[in-house]
Amino acid sequence: MSASTLSALAVAVLTATGISAAAPPAPPVSATARAETPAVYDDEAGGNADADDPAVWVDPANPGRSLVIGTLKEAGLDVYGLDGRRLQHLAAPEAPGAEAAPGRFNNVDVVYGFELNGRKTDLALVSDRGRDRIRAYAIDPKAVAAGRAPLRDVTAPGVAPVFAADESQVDDQRTAYGLTAFTDDDDAYVVASQREETRLRLLKLEDRDGRVGYRTEDTLDLPDTFRLPNGTQWKPCADPGERPQVEGMAVDQEEQVLYAAQEAVGLWRVRLEGSKFAKPQPMDRVREFGTPWTYDTANEECVLDTAHDPGYGGRHLSADAEGVTVYHAKDGKGYVLASSQGDNTFAAYRREGRNDYLGSFALTDGPAADGVQHSDGSTVVNVPLGPAFPKGLLITHDGEATPADGDRAGTNFKLTRWDEVARAFPTPLTVDTKSFDPRDSD
Repeated sequence: MSASTLSALAVAVLTATGISAAAPPAPPVSATARAETPAVYDDEAGGNADADDPAVWVDPANPGRSLVIGTLKEAGLDVYGLDGRRLQHLAAPEAPGAEAAPGRFNNVDVVYGFELNGRKTDLALVSDRGRDRIRAYAIDPKAVAAGRAPLRDVTAPGVAPVFAADESQVDDQRTAYGLTAFTDDDDAYVVASQREETRLRLLKLEDRDGRVGYRTEDTLDLPDTFRLPNGTQWKPCADPGERPQVEGMAVDQEEQVLYAAQEAVGLWRVRLEGSKFAKPQPMDRVREFGTPWTYDTANEECVLDTAHDPGYGGRHLSADAEGVTVYHAKDGKGYVLASSQGDNTFAAYRREGRNDYLGSFALTDGPAADGVQHSDGSTVVNVPLGPAFPKGLLITHDGEATPADGDRAGTNFKLTRWDEVARAFPTPLTVDTKSFDPRDSD
Protein backbone atom coordinates (compact mmCIF):
# COMPACT_ATOMS: atom_id res chain seq x y z
CA MET A 1 0.00 0.00 0.00
CA SER A 2 1.40 3.41 -0.96
CA ALA A 3 2.65 6.05 1.48
CA SER A 4 -0.10 8.43 0.34
CA THR A 5 -2.76 5.81 1.05
CA LEU A 6 -1.32 5.17 4.50
CA SER A 7 -1.33 8.90 5.20
CA ALA A 8 -4.97 9.14 4.18
CA LEU A 9 -5.81 6.23 6.46
CA ALA A 10 -3.98 7.87 9.33
CA VAL A 11 -5.98 11.06 8.92
CA ALA A 12 -9.19 9.07 8.54
CA VAL A 13 -8.74 7.57 12.00
CA LEU A 14 -9.31 11.01 13.47
CA THR A 15 -12.55 11.67 11.64
CA ALA A 16 -14.33 8.33 11.28
CA THR A 17 -15.50 8.14 14.87
CA GLY A 18 -15.65 11.77 15.91
CA ILE A 19 -15.59 12.84 19.53
CA SER A 20 -18.87 14.28 20.65
CA ALA A 21 -19.27 17.10 23.14
CA ALA A 22 -22.10 15.13 24.76
CA ALA A 23 -21.94 13.64 28.24
CA PRO A 24 -19.37 10.88 28.78
CA PRO A 25 -20.47 7.29 28.15
CA ALA A 26 -22.50 5.56 30.83
CA PRO A 27 -20.51 3.44 33.30
CA PRO A 28 -20.08 -0.21 32.35
CA VAL A 29 -22.70 -2.73 33.35
CA SER A 30 -21.56 -5.97 34.99
CA ALA A 31 -22.03 -9.72 34.71
CA THR A 32 -20.41 -12.72 36.40
CA ALA A 33 -18.85 -15.89 35.03
CA ARG A 34 -20.52 -19.28 35.57
CA ALA A 35 -17.32 -21.35 35.34
CA GLU A 36 -13.58 -20.98 35.02
CA THR A 37 -10.59 -23.08 34.00
CA PRO A 38 -7.81 -23.97 36.43
CA ALA A 39 -5.32 -21.17 37.06
CA VAL A 40 -1.95 -21.59 35.38
CA TYR A 41 1.35 -20.04 36.41
CA ASP A 42 4.12 -18.50 34.35
CA ASP A 43 7.05 -19.89 36.31
CA GLU A 44 9.22 -22.99 36.27
CA ALA A 45 6.95 -24.90 38.65
CA GLY A 46 3.97 -24.08 36.45
CA GLY A 47 5.71 -25.05 33.21
CA ASN A 48 5.86 -21.38 32.13
CA ALA A 49 2.13 -21.44 31.41
CA ASP A 50 0.49 -18.09 30.64
CA ALA A 51 -3.13 -18.22 29.45
CA ASP A 52 -3.88 -15.88 26.55
CA ASP A 53 -6.55 -16.70 23.94
CA PRO A 54 -9.58 -19.06 23.83
CA ALA A 55 -11.62 -20.70 21.08
CA VAL A 56 -14.74 -22.88 21.17
CA TRP A 57 -15.41 -26.07 19.20
CA VAL A 58 -19.14 -26.85 18.97
CA ASP A 59 -19.86 -30.58 19.21
CA PRO A 60 -22.30 -31.48 16.37
CA ALA A 61 -23.89 -34.38 18.25
CA ASN A 62 -23.98 -32.99 21.78
CA PRO A 63 -23.43 -29.23 22.13
CA GLY A 64 -23.14 -29.61 25.90
CA ARG A 65 -19.99 -31.62 25.24
CA SER A 66 -18.35 -28.79 23.29
CA LEU A 67 -14.72 -27.90 23.94
CA VAL A 68 -12.84 -24.80 25.02
CA ILE A 69 -9.33 -24.59 23.59
CA GLY A 70 -6.90 -22.15 25.20
CA THR A 71 -3.35 -21.08 24.46
CA LEU A 72 -0.76 -21.07 27.24
CA LYS A 73 2.13 -19.47 25.30
CA GLU A 74 5.37 -21.39 26.00
CA ALA A 75 3.38 -24.15 27.74
CA GLY A 76 1.38 -24.91 24.60
CA LEU A 77 -2.34 -25.61 24.51
CA ASP A 78 -5.00 -26.86 26.93
CA VAL A 79 -8.41 -28.33 26.09
CA TYR A 80 -11.29 -27.95 28.57
CA GLY A 81 -14.89 -29.00 28.99
CA LEU A 82 -17.63 -26.45 29.51
CA ASP A 83 -17.30 -26.99 33.25
CA GLY A 84 -13.72 -25.69 33.02
CA ARG A 85 -12.18 -29.10 33.66
CA ARG A 86 -8.92 -29.76 31.76
CA LEU A 87 -9.29 -32.64 29.29
CA GLN A 88 -6.03 -32.53 27.33
CA HIS A 89 -2.69 -30.76 27.26
CA LEU A 90 -0.53 -30.35 24.17
CA ALA A 91 3.02 -29.09 24.51
CA ALA A 92 4.48 -26.44 22.23
CA PRO A 93 7.33 -27.64 19.98
CA GLU A 94 10.75 -27.75 21.52
CA ALA A 95 13.49 -25.42 20.29
CA PRO A 96 15.16 -26.91 17.19
CA GLY A 97 18.60 -25.92 18.48
CA ALA A 98 20.48 -24.56 21.46
CA GLU A 99 20.30 -20.95 20.23
CA ALA A 100 16.75 -21.15 18.85
CA ALA A 101 13.49 -20.14 20.52
CA PRO A 102 11.00 -22.85 21.53
CA GLY A 103 7.42 -22.90 20.32
CA ARG A 104 5.09 -20.37 21.96
CA PHE A 105 1.34 -20.56 21.26
CA ASN A 106 -0.26 -17.13 21.19
CA ASN A 107 -3.73 -17.27 19.59
CA VAL A 108 -6.16 -19.99 18.55
CA ASP A 109 -9.29 -20.27 16.39
CA VAL A 110 -11.46 -23.04 14.93
CA VAL A 111 -12.64 -23.79 11.39
CA TYR A 112 -15.18 -26.47 10.56
CA GLY A 113 -15.27 -28.96 7.71
CA PHE A 114 -11.85 -28.46 6.14
CA GLU A 115 -11.33 -31.23 3.58
CA LEU A 116 -8.28 -33.13 4.76
CA ASN A 117 -7.30 -36.37 3.08
CA GLY A 118 -10.77 -36.54 1.54
CA ARG A 119 -12.65 -36.12 4.83
CA LYS A 120 -14.36 -33.08 6.36
CA THR A 121 -12.24 -32.23 9.38
CA ASP A 122 -12.65 -29.61 12.10
CA LEU A 123 -9.39 -27.82 12.90
CA ALA A 124 -7.97 -25.81 15.76
CA LEU A 125 -5.41 -23.38 14.31
CA VAL A 126 -2.72 -21.80 16.45
CA SER A 127 -0.18 -19.02 15.91
CA ASP A 128 3.21 -20.31 17.06
CA ARG A 129 4.91 -17.06 17.98
CA GLY A 130 8.10 -18.83 19.01
CA ARG A 131 8.69 -20.56 15.67
CA ASP A 132 6.69 -18.23 13.34
CA ARG A 133 4.39 -20.97 12.08
CA ILE A 134 0.71 -21.81 12.00
CA ARG A 135 0.04 -25.13 13.76
CA ALA A 136 -3.05 -27.20 12.93
CA TYR A 137 -4.82 -29.73 15.16
CA ALA A 138 -7.60 -32.03 13.98
CA ILE A 139 -10.56 -32.30 16.39
CA ASP A 140 -12.02 -35.81 16.59
CA PRO A 141 -15.73 -35.90 17.63
CA LYS A 142 -15.51 -39.65 18.28
CA ALA A 143 -12.66 -39.11 20.70
CA VAL A 144 -14.70 -36.43 22.49
CA ALA A 145 -17.64 -38.82 22.84
CA ALA A 146 -15.36 -41.59 24.12
CA GLY A 147 -13.57 -39.37 26.60
CA ARG A 148 -10.24 -39.65 24.79
CA ALA A 149 -7.81 -36.83 23.94
CA PRO A 150 -9.64 -35.01 21.11
CA LEU A 151 -6.88 -32.99 19.41
CA ARG A 152 -4.16 -34.37 17.12
CA ASP A 153 -1.36 -32.42 15.45
CA VAL A 154 -1.84 -32.43 11.66
CA THR A 155 0.59 -29.66 10.73
CA ALA A 156 2.37 -30.45 7.49
CA PRO A 157 6.11 -31.08 7.91
CA GLY A 158 8.32 -28.30 6.63
CA VAL A 159 5.74 -25.49 6.71
CA ALA A 160 7.49 -22.18 6.11
CA PRO A 161 7.66 -19.27 8.55
CA VAL A 162 4.72 -16.89 8.23
CA PHE A 163 6.75 -13.67 8.24
CA ALA A 164 10.45 -14.48 8.56
CA ALA A 165 12.60 -14.95 5.46
CA ASP A 166 14.78 -17.53 7.21
CA GLU A 167 15.39 -19.17 10.58
CA SER A 168 17.69 -16.39 11.80
CA GLN A 169 14.81 -13.95 11.40
CA VAL A 170 12.56 -16.36 13.30
CA ASP A 171 14.91 -16.11 16.25
CA ASP A 172 14.60 -12.31 16.16
CA GLN A 173 10.94 -12.97 17.17
CA ARG A 174 9.21 -10.59 14.74
CA THR A 175 6.91 -13.55 14.30
CA ALA A 176 3.28 -14.64 13.91
CA TYR A 177 1.33 -13.16 16.83
CA GLY A 178 -2.43 -12.68 16.60
CA LEU A 179 -4.62 -15.09 14.63
CA THR A 180 -8.17 -15.51 13.40
CA ALA A 181 -9.51 -18.15 11.02
CA PHE A 182 -12.52 -18.27 8.71
CA THR A 183 -14.04 -20.10 5.74
CA ASP A 184 -15.24 -18.84 2.37
CA ASP A 185 -17.21 -21.47 0.45
CA ASP A 186 -14.95 -24.54 0.42
CA ASP A 187 -11.77 -22.66 1.29
CA ALA A 188 -10.30 -21.97 4.73
CA TYR A 189 -8.07 -19.06 5.66
CA VAL A 190 -6.04 -17.64 8.52
CA VAL A 191 -5.23 -13.99 9.15
CA ALA A 192 -2.04 -13.64 11.19
CA SER A 193 -0.51 -10.48 12.59
CA GLN A 194 3.20 -9.87 13.13
CA ARG A 195 4.67 -9.21 16.56
CA GLU A 196 6.01 -5.65 17.05
CA GLU A 197 4.98 -4.73 13.49
CA THR A 198 1.80 -3.42 11.85
CA ARG A 199 1.68 -6.18 9.25
CA LEU A 200 -1.20 -8.61 8.64
CA ARG A 201 -0.91 -11.65 6.38
CA LEU A 202 -3.74 -13.62 4.77
CA LEU A 203 -2.96 -17.33 4.43
CA LYS A 204 -4.93 -20.00 2.58
CA LEU A 205 -4.92 -23.48 4.11
CA GLU A 206 -3.89 -26.44 1.94
CA ASP A 207 -4.15 -30.21 2.21
CA ARG A 208 -0.60 -31.52 1.82
CA ASP A 209 -0.85 -35.31 1.73
CA GLY A 210 -3.27 -35.44 4.64
CA ARG A 211 -1.56 -32.68 6.65
CA VAL A 212 -2.32 -28.96 6.84
CA GLY A 213 -0.07 -26.40 5.16
CA TYR A 214 -0.66 -22.85 3.98
CA ARG A 215 0.36 -20.28 1.41
CA THR A 216 0.33 -16.49 1.45
CA GLU A 217 -2.53 -14.81 -0.43
CA ASP A 218 -2.12 -11.16 0.59
CA THR A 219 -0.33 -8.78 2.97
CA LEU A 220 -1.54 -5.55 4.56
CA ASP A 221 0.47 -2.93 6.48
CA LEU A 222 -1.52 -0.69 8.81
CA PRO A 223 -0.22 2.81 9.62
CA ASP A 224 2.28 3.43 12.41
CA THR A 225 2.28 7.25 12.24
CA PHE A 226 -0.74 9.57 12.37
CA ARG A 227 -1.19 13.24 11.49
CA LEU A 228 -3.23 14.96 14.19
CA PRO A 229 -5.71 17.82 13.56
CA ASN A 230 -3.22 20.29 15.07
CA GLY A 231 -0.81 19.43 12.22
CA THR A 232 1.65 17.39 14.29
CA GLN A 233 2.74 13.82 13.60
CA TRP A 234 2.12 11.24 16.33
CA LYS A 235 3.39 7.70 16.83
CA PRO A 236 1.91 5.45 19.51
CA CYS A 237 3.92 4.71 22.63
CA ALA A 238 6.28 1.77 22.05
CA ASP A 239 9.64 0.37 23.04
CA PRO A 240 12.50 1.45 20.74
CA GLY A 241 12.36 -0.31 17.38
CA GLU A 242 8.78 -1.53 17.84
CA ARG A 243 5.74 -0.50 15.81
CA PRO A 244 2.10 -0.59 16.99
CA GLN A 245 1.15 -4.27 16.66
CA VAL A 246 -2.17 -6.03 16.22
CA GLU A 247 -3.21 -9.06 18.27
CA GLY A 248 -6.96 -9.33 18.77
CA MET A 249 -8.81 -10.13 15.54
CA ALA A 250 -12.07 -11.73 14.42
CA VAL A 251 -13.83 -12.26 11.11
CA ASP A 252 -17.54 -11.68 10.57
CA GLN A 253 -18.19 -15.01 8.84
CA GLU A 254 -21.34 -13.90 7.00
CA GLU A 255 -20.13 -10.49 5.86
CA GLN A 256 -16.46 -11.47 5.35
CA VAL A 257 -15.21 -8.48 7.34
CA LEU A 258 -12.09 -8.58 9.49
CA TYR A 259 -12.05 -6.62 12.75
CA ALA A 260 -8.52 -5.97 14.04
CA ALA A 261 -7.37 -4.32 17.27
CA GLN A 262 -4.16 -2.35 16.85
CA GLU A 263 -3.28 -2.27 20.52
CA ALA A 264 -2.11 1.33 21.02
CA VAL A 265 -4.28 2.78 18.23
CA GLY A 266 -7.77 1.27 18.19
CA LEU A 267 -10.06 -0.85 16.03
CA TRP A 268 -10.00 -1.32 12.25
CA ARG A 269 -12.45 -3.02 9.93
CA VAL A 270 -11.16 -4.57 6.71
CA ARG A 271 -13.39 -6.19 4.11
CA LEU A 272 -12.07 -9.45 2.70
CA GLU A 273 -12.67 -9.48 -1.04
CA GLY A 274 -11.99 -12.97 -2.33
CA SER A 275 -8.53 -13.75 -1.05
CA LYS A 276 -7.47 -10.10 -0.73
CA PHE A 277 -7.58 -7.38 1.90
CA ALA A 278 -9.64 -4.33 0.93
CA LYS A 279 -8.78 -0.84 2.15
CA PRO A 280 -8.82 -0.68 5.99
CA GLN A 281 -11.42 1.56 7.59
CA PRO A 282 -10.99 3.00 11.11
CA MET A 283 -13.75 2.02 13.53
CA ASP A 284 -12.72 3.40 16.94
CA ARG A 285 -9.57 4.56 18.71
CA VAL A 286 -8.17 4.23 22.19
CA ARG A 287 -8.43 7.04 24.71
CA GLU A 288 -4.66 7.52 24.64
CA PHE A 289 -4.60 8.23 20.90
CA GLY A 290 -2.56 11.39 20.20
CA THR A 291 -1.18 11.74 23.75
CA PRO A 292 2.51 12.81 23.87
CA TRP A 293 4.92 10.43 25.53
CA THR A 294 8.55 9.90 26.44
CA TYR A 295 10.58 6.74 26.91
CA ASP A 296 11.99 6.03 30.37
CA THR A 297 15.23 4.17 29.60
CA ALA A 298 15.89 3.31 33.25
CA ASN A 299 12.59 1.45 33.65
CA GLU A 300 12.32 0.53 29.95
CA GLU A 301 8.80 1.84 29.62
CA CYS A 302 6.80 4.56 27.93
CA VAL A 303 5.48 7.43 30.02
CA LEU A 304 2.36 9.19 28.74
CA ASP A 305 2.20 12.96 29.19
CA THR A 306 -1.50 12.99 30.10
CA ALA A 307 -1.31 16.62 31.25
CA HIS A 308 -0.86 17.59 27.60
CA ASP A 309 -3.36 15.16 26.06
CA PRO A 310 -4.79 17.12 23.08
CA GLY A 311 -8.12 15.29 23.32
CA TYR A 312 -8.04 13.38 20.05
CA GLY A 313 -8.56 9.97 21.63
CA GLY A 314 -11.69 7.84 21.68
CA ARG A 315 -14.03 7.37 24.61
CA HIS A 316 -14.64 3.65 24.80
CA LEU A 317 -11.30 1.81 24.81
CA SER A 318 -8.30 2.16 27.11
CA ALA A 319 -5.06 0.84 25.68
CA ASP A 320 -4.35 -1.83 24.98
CA ALA A 321 -7.23 -2.66 22.66
CA GLU A 322 -7.14 -6.46 22.74
CA GLY A 323 -9.41 -9.46 22.17
CA VAL A 324 -12.08 -9.06 19.47
CA THR A 325 -15.04 -11.35 18.77
CA VAL A 326 -18.27 -11.17 16.74
CA TYR A 327 -21.76 -12.13 17.92
CA HIS A 328 -23.95 -13.03 14.92
CA ALA A 329 -27.70 -12.43 14.89
CA LYS A 330 -30.31 -12.42 12.12
CA ASP A 331 -30.50 -9.92 9.26
CA GLY A 332 -26.86 -8.89 9.64
CA LYS A 333 -27.36 -7.70 13.20
CA GLY A 334 -25.31 -8.61 16.23
CA TYR A 335 -22.26 -7.19 17.96
CA VAL A 336 -18.53 -6.67 17.78
CA LEU A 337 -16.98 -7.01 21.23
CA ALA A 338 -13.50 -5.69 22.07
CA SER A 339 -11.42 -5.94 25.22
CA SER A 340 -10.49 -2.57 26.71
CA GLN A 341 -7.54 -3.94 28.63
CA GLY A 342 -6.54 -0.66 30.27
CA ASP A 343 -9.75 -0.36 32.30
CA ASN A 344 -10.79 -4.04 32.54
CA THR A 345 -13.95 -3.64 30.46
CA PHE A 346 -15.34 -4.84 27.14
CA ALA A 347 -16.86 -2.48 24.57
CA ALA A 348 -19.89 -3.53 22.53
CA TYR A 349 -20.52 -2.14 19.03
CA ARG A 350 -23.26 -2.83 16.52
CA ARG A 351 -22.25 -5.38 13.92
CA GLU A 352 -24.20 -3.61 11.17
CA GLY A 353 -23.91 -0.14 9.66
CA ARG A 354 -21.23 2.14 11.08
CA ASN A 355 -20.55 -0.12 14.07
CA ASP A 356 -22.08 2.33 16.53
CA TYR A 357 -20.95 1.96 20.14
CA LEU A 358 -23.67 0.57 22.44
CA GLY A 359 -22.00 0.40 25.84
CA SER A 360 -19.43 -1.44 27.90
CA PHE A 361 -19.51 -4.24 30.42
CA ALA A 362 -17.22 -5.70 33.06
CA LEU A 363 -17.03 -9.24 34.39
CA THR A 364 -16.95 -8.93 38.16
CA ASP A 365 -16.51 -11.25 41.14
CA GLY A 366 -19.33 -13.77 41.52
CA PRO A 367 -20.17 -16.97 43.39
CA ALA A 368 -18.63 -19.25 40.75
CA ALA A 369 -15.53 -17.26 39.73
CA ASP A 370 -13.61 -14.07 40.33
CA GLY A 371 -13.81 -11.18 37.90
CA VAL A 372 -11.75 -10.52 34.78
CA GLN A 373 -8.78 -8.14 34.61
CA HIS A 374 -6.31 -7.28 31.84
CA SER A 375 -8.13 -9.48 29.36
CA ASP A 376 -6.39 -10.51 26.14
CA GLY A 377 -8.35 -12.96 23.99
CA SER A 378 -12.10 -13.61 23.92
CA THR A 379 -14.68 -15.48 21.87
CA VAL A 380 -18.47 -15.60 21.80
CA VAL A 381 -20.82 -18.35 20.58
CA ASN A 382 -24.52 -17.69 20.01
CA VAL A 383 -25.82 -21.30 19.88
CA PRO A 384 -27.03 -23.30 22.91
CA LEU A 385 -24.26 -25.29 24.55
CA GLY A 386 -26.15 -27.62 26.86
CA PRO A 387 -27.83 -26.86 30.17
CA ALA A 388 -24.96 -24.76 31.53
CA PHE A 389 -25.02 -22.31 28.61
CA PRO A 390 -28.45 -22.67 26.95
CA LYS A 391 -28.36 -19.25 25.26
CA GLY A 392 -24.76 -18.96 24.17
CA LEU A 393 -21.37 -18.48 25.75
CA LEU A 394 -18.75 -15.75 26.13
CA ILE A 395 -15.22 -16.88 27.03
CA THR A 396 -12.63 -14.36 28.17
CA HIS A 397 -9.00 -14.55 29.21
CA ASP A 398 -8.39 -13.37 32.77
CA GLY A 399 -4.94 -11.89 33.27
CA GLU A 400 -5.24 -11.88 37.06
CA ALA A 401 -6.91 -15.03 38.32
CA THR A 402 -7.54 -14.98 42.06
CA PRO A 403 -6.94 -16.04 44.69
CA ALA A 404 -3.22 -15.90 43.94
CA ASP A 405 -0.95 -18.74 45.01
CA GLY A 406 1.31 -16.74 47.30
CA ASP A 407 3.50 -14.54 45.10
CA ARG A 408 2.58 -16.51 41.96
CA ALA A 409 0.29 -14.54 39.66
CA GLY A 410 -2.15 -16.83 37.88
CA THR A 411 -4.10 -16.57 34.62
CA ASN A 412 -7.05 -18.56 33.26
CA PHE A 413 -10.26 -18.40 31.21
CA LYS A 414 -13.73 -17.42 32.38
CA LEU A 415 -16.98 -18.82 30.93
CA THR A 416 -20.02 -16.52 31.07
CA ARG A 417 -23.59 -17.02 29.84
CA TRP A 418 -24.24 -14.70 26.91
CA ASP A 419 -27.79 -13.99 28.05
CA GLU A 420 -26.45 -12.72 31.38
CA VAL A 421 -24.24 -10.23 29.56
CA ALA A 422 -27.09 -9.26 27.22
CA ARG A 423 -29.65 -8.54 29.93
CA ALA A 424 -27.18 -6.47 31.97
CA PHE A 425 -27.53 -3.61 29.48
CA PRO A 426 -30.30 -1.02 30.11
CA THR A 427 -31.65 -1.92 26.68
CA PRO A 428 -30.86 -5.64 26.59
CA LEU A 429 -28.66 -6.91 23.80
CA THR A 430 -30.02 -9.52 21.41
CA VAL A 431 -30.01 -13.21 22.28
CA ASP A 432 -30.41 -15.16 19.05
CA THR A 433 -29.64 -18.86 19.22
CA LYS A 434 -31.10 -19.94 15.87
CA SER A 435 -30.25 -17.68 12.94
CA PHE A 436 -26.49 -18.40 12.79
CA ASP A 437 -24.70 -21.73 13.01
CA PRO A 438 -20.93 -21.45 13.45
CA ARG A 439 -20.58 -24.93 11.95
CA ASP A 440 -22.29 -23.80 8.74
CA SER A 441 -21.43 -20.13 8.44
CA ASP A 442 -21.03 -19.44 4.71
